[in-house]
Parts: sequence; structure tokens; C-alpha cells
Amino acid sequence: SAAASLIHLHALPPSSAYVHLPFCRKRCHYCDFPVIAIGSSSRNADSPRISDYVETLCREIDATDSDFNPRPPPLETVFLGGGTPSLVPPRLVSKVLDALSSKFGVSGDAEISIEMDPGTFDSSKLKELTNLGINRVSLGVQAFQDELLKACGRSHGVSQVHEAIQTLNSSGIQNWSVDLISSLPHQNPAMWEESLNLAVAAQPTHISVYDLQVEKGTKFGLLYTPGEFPLPSENQSAELYRKASEFLKDSGYEHYEISSYCKKGYRCKHNGNYWKNRPFYGFGLGSASYVHGVRFSRPRKLGDYVQYVNALEQEQERPSSKDDIIIDLKELATDFVMLSLRTSDGLDLKAMGEGLGKSIYEIYRPYVETGYVLCLDDDGTDISAMDELERNRKVGYLRLSDPDGFLLSNELISIGFGAI
Repeated sequence: SAAASLIHLHALPPSSAYVHLPFCRKRCHYCDFPVIAIGSSSRNADSPRISDYVETLCREIDATDSDFNPRPPPLETVFLGGGTPSLVPPRLVSKVLDALSSKFGVSGDAEISIEMDPGTFDSSKLKELTNLGINRVSLGVQAFQDELLKACGRSHGVSQVHEAIQTLNSSGIQNWSVDLISSLPHQNPAMWEESLNLAVAAQPTHISVYDLQVEKGTKFGLLYTPGEFPLPSENQSAELYRKASEFLKDSGYEHYEISSYCKKGYRCKHNGNYWKNRPFYGFGLGSASYVHGVRFSRPRKLGDYVQYVNALEQEQERPSSKDDIIIDLKELATDFVMLSLRTSDGLDLKAMGEGLGKSIYEIYRPYVETGYVLCLDDDGTDISAMDELERNRKVGYLRLSDPDGFLLSNELISIGFGAI
């Protein structure tokens, strides 16, 4: 039963598409994404590099195998990420959306998101984008202190953050998010509290809070060692996370995923597909897809990506089809556990099958007693405090507690792998 459930999930046709638009004014000091820096001149928006890339991107979309029978329903979510997609002229964004619509179809009520940075758009550009069908904005604020933004290599300042927020609030777009980063160099608790307060005061429907990851090959990776000054210690980072969880929940935001908070009814549908381990398309430089049970990524360098698209068009480069894949049930199960335990909905034990579901529950029982893991019944009610026999009979889901369980998510998820 576990195999049937997991195989059915991965065999579904993708209902989501991520599109990578890699252009930035400059590379931020913490960023290890595949990006192309084009400078800050307004003339660079009409750069042939952008139009040439979009042409290649649309060719990739058109050449992608969509061999599903019967024909799948249209896409339910589209996410334009980067990079800084708001640097791309709306006429070129339109070409991308048209290519997706022509190839796969896009549902009339689809969630279509775009990442935007302060200082890269005004009310006129925003109106052009919403006229194309974009109905969700993810605003890359990161911090509300000029000194922190400068130290991160961001190309905007706090004044531009407030201008962007005002533009969004006056545009009529309701579904928009603020992105913040905690554990930045020299960031203290007072700064973090100020950023949280100002984010809530802006009245977005969604807030994402990311803990800084110092990656090799970035400027921060050369300058800093995690846990050593001017970065906070592990305990200090944990306190910043606890503060965000407490403050945002008290402010009316649901903590529905480790890094994500929203007003009621405003969960990010696109990211929800990732957490449910559903198949998705990815297009563009360095992007990843999950189709027919296979995960694969495009090249991260532009020249290699162009060659990849050329080969794709000539059918020399073709990801595995549903007819030649070998299903790895262990990999499917570990993905399901990892992604489910990142969310407030938790891990569906019945979906894992009776035997494996029982094994996973047993391996987590000590952590239920310590409060790091919660037991939920089939209706999502917390039954952790019930008598053990009654709890064993009614448990349908396991989820990590907020914030302490979420803080130990890597360790607790690894424990689940042991049962698999």
C-alpha cells in the first residue's frame, strides 16, 4: 500500500512550473544561485543578453517532452524566480508566459508568482505585470537596516524598501510576500525585532524567514565561519528563529512551513506542491525538474545551458521517460518524510502504509515524550497528551513542534530515514 501511494504521487503530470530568470544588478554576498550580473544602469533592461536568454528559455519550454496520456490539465501554478525577475521587461515576461500557455496551458485561476526587488519596479511596471496575469509578488527585502543591506551586497536601501511596499499596497494586489534573512553578520536581536515589526506593519499576506546559509564559493563563504563572530552562534540563531515564530504567530500569521508564515488562505500554492512531493517542471539556467519520478537539473553556466537546449531540440538530450525509469521506493519514501515534516500538516502515516507507518511512529515515540514531535489524529487535532494506548490507536500524522521541533528538523528528519 505504501508503494502504491508513493508511486501514484510521483506519476502524476506536473501541475507547476518554475522559471529561472537569472539577471541581477550584482551578486549578493550570500548568493550561490546561477545569476548573471548586468549592472545598475536602466539601459541594461534592454540588454540583448536578456532577450537572447528569454528566446532560449522559450525554446526549451517548446522542446520539452509533455508525454502524458490522457492530456494533463493546465498548469495550476507558475513561479518566476531568479535572479531578479523584475529586471526583465514585461514584454519579455509576456513571451515566457505565452510559451508556457501554448505548451501546457495555464489555468484561468492559476497562482502566478514573481520575485521582485526594491528599486527595480514602479507602479507602471507592476501594472504591466499584473495585466499579464501575475497575481502574487515575493518582495526580496531581507533586512530593514541600511548597514545590513550594504554588508550583504544588496543593491537597494531601506528607502527603496518602503517605496516598494507603498507601490504594492497601492496597486490592489493582495497576495504578496516579504522575504527576510536572519543570522546576518553583525545582526543583533534589536535589529531582527525591528525588521519583524516593520514587515508586519507593511501588511503582506505572507512572510518568509530564512536563516542565513554560508555557502562555499560565495563572498560570505570566504569571509566568515558559521557560528563565529560577526555571525551569531547556533544558540543565538535559534533565539532569532524563536522570536520570529512567536512574534509572527501573535501577529496573525500561520506558521505553515519551517520558513513560511501567512495570513489565512494565503499559503504559497506553488511551494505547497514541493512540500507535497508532487512533480513539477523547471526551466532555465540551473533549474530543476521532477518528472516521471526523476529529478534533474539544467547546467548552471550560460554557454552549457544554451548547448543543452540545442541538444534538447535535436532530441540528443532527453530526460528519462516514464518507460525507462526504475522506481526507487526508498528514495520516494525518504523524500516524502523529509518534505512532509517541514510543514505544519505533518507526515501522513497512512500514506506510508501500515508497516512502514508503524515503524516511523515507533522510532519517533521518544521525541513525542520530549515534545519535539507531536501526534495528530486524522482531523489534525493534537493528541500528544493522550494516554499512550489511546494515542497509538488514533494517531494519523506526525509533525514537528513549533519552534523547538522545527529547530531540530535536520536531526529529526534523519531519524525518520532510519525507519525507512
